[in-house]
Amino acid sequence: MTALLVCLAGSVGAMARFVLDAAIRARLRAGFPWATLFVNLTGSALLGALAGLTAAGTASPAVALVLGTGFCGGYTTFSTATVETLTLLRTARRGAAAAYGLGTLLGCVAAAWAGLAATL
Repeated sequence: MTALLVCLAGSVGAMARFVLDAAIRARLRAGFPWATLFVNLTGSALLGALAGLTAAGTASPAVALVLGTGFCGGYTTFSTATVETLTLLRTARRGAAAAYGLGTLLGCVAAAWAGLAATL
């Protein structure tokens, strides 16, 4: 049953990412991957908050598994961020690639920490 719930939550997360990504791209129409960055930052904050709730005993490990592995796993996308960084490099936008790659890494760690800190 847990595996089925993880799959369902992953589907919801992937659909949420798809809808949010499309909405952001339609509004910004920028050459910088703001949509993926936003999704990964919010997903990291959510996962950090979930970890905090689990550590505090507010959320059960089963809920953390379903929402963390399922929803957050389907919602966030490291592989897309990697390809977008490489695309920026390939199009000779080295500064943007460095900012995006480092911004994603550091920003997602900071967002997860903020989510964790907010729930402990």
